[in-house]
Amino acid sequence: MMPRKPLGQVPGIYHRAIGDIIVTAVSDGYADAGIEPLRNIDPSDALLLFEEKLRPVRRASINCYLVYSEGRLALIDTGCGPYFGPTAGQLLRNLSAIGIEGEDIDAILLTHIHPDHSAGLTDLAGGRRIFANAKLVVHRNELIHWFDDVEMAKVSDQDRRFFFDTAREQVTPYKDVVQSFEDQTEVFPGVMSRPLPGHTPGHSGFVISSKGEELLIWGDTVHIPEVQIFRPDVTLTFDCDQALAAKTREKVFEEASSRKLLVAGSHLDFPGFSHIVQRRDGYHLLPEPWSYTMR
Repeated sequence: MMPRKPLGQVPGIYHRAIGDIIVTAVSDGYADAGIEPLRNIDPSDALLLFEEKLRPVRRASINCYLVYSEGRLALIDTGCGPYFGPTAGQLLRNLSAIGIEGEDIDAILLTHIHPDHSAGLTDLAGGRRIFANAKLVVHRNELIHWFDDVEMAKVSDQDRRFFFDTAREQVTPYKDVVQSFEDQTEVFPGVMSRPLPGHTPGHSGFVISSKGEELLIWGDTVHIPEVQIFRPDVTLTFDCDQALAAKTREKVFEEASSRKLLVAGSHLDFPGFSHIVQRRDGYHLLPEPWSYTMR
């Protein structure tokens, strides 16, 4: 009898210990897109960087991260929900594969409010909170910006629908459980917020620390690793403040490389745990090797 050939991938799950805290990368899938949003780089130069990495298209991995700490469970970002087509929106399916349902999550920590990070919060069919028992933790400036009618009136109809309307329909059901923060704040046991401004008004990373070990989950500090690792000056049209976003990225690269800091990102290839190193020709990304143990 011939063995049945596989019809799909195994669930996108990877565990990593940071001291006594376990961080689990959970894939929400991926989204393919073009290079039109790139700024500060000639398109031919961008395409050459993709060719050097043997990448025929711009494919953005979409990663979320579970944090198990002191008997509680947080989820950093919620993925795309139904907004980005069938290759994304896989968070709940992958959580279910390891026995976790929405009601098991104690806190949702958002790096920022963009639809590939916050659009998995609410079931649009009935406005139901998918994470019924979770508080929603997000930078104060995110709430101010995306719920500001004056700011919304400044953008195109497409951006209004994609960013502002989506933010409101996803976040509003959590309005009674929102906990906002500013600057560096402990937002969950062993987890400190880290301001990373520029991409959005309140874009933040989260630093996870335990027993002398540390991980920076840097959100959208890098969108397109094939380009922005080597060219941190390259920005995208959906950076609210492009100059500040580039400056923040450079500062993070300098710190991560000098300190040999472990990082993870929303759009680094899954599972995203990596190091940044600086060489004579610029910065390079070194993905951490897969490990059988949760080192």
